[in-house]
Amino acid sequence: MEGNKMKRNSTHQITISALLIAMGVIIPMVMPKIVIGPASFTLASHVPLFIAMFFSPSVAIAVALGTAFGFFINGLPFIIGLRALSHLVFAVVGSTYLQKHPEIVLEPKKFQVYNFILALIHAAFELLVVAIFLFGGQLQVDGNVFYFFFVLMGVGGIVHSMIDYNIAFFVVRSLNRGFAIPIFRKAKEEAA
Repeated sequence: MEGNKMKRNSTHQITISALLIAMGVIIPMVMPKIVIGPASFTLASHVPLFIAMFFSPSVAIAVALGTAFGFFINGLPFIIGLRALSHLVFAVVGSTYLQKHPEIVLEPKKFQVYNFILALIHAAFELLVVAIFLFGGQLQVDGNVFYFFFVLMGVGGIVHSMIDYNIAFFVVRSLNRGFAIPIFRKAKEEAA
């Protein structure tokens, strides 16, 4: 009996991961982009990964790796794939924190603080990837490098991350009404 439940949970997680990976690869292809040269921000591009974080760290890792792989095989510039691969860091940190503190999904102010901290991590690791390419000579920035790094990539990245996570939270909270999302279920159990 226990083996069937484990097998069902494993199949469920693989299915959720596969659907979120597919969404994570398709969204950047179809959603509008906000371009503030040389940076661009694709609306909802991080939403599938943020949704994965409400399931488990293993689902979040699978989606982070799967979407990065999708960017690599779709012929996008290598830097885009590496930026997507850097999402593995915030996905692990964020999903692990949610597992330990699921109650924050029931407390909007605490959730936004968590969202902001996660956005800082997200932006910092994407900046690291871009810095490696810039200082390695594989990326050119016309104009003010400080503005590019700290305003466009830094502040812009934080805002983009926070908007996408709030979209994901809205989607997951809505889905939770008819489909038990693990973090929400855990938060309610701990609150009871």
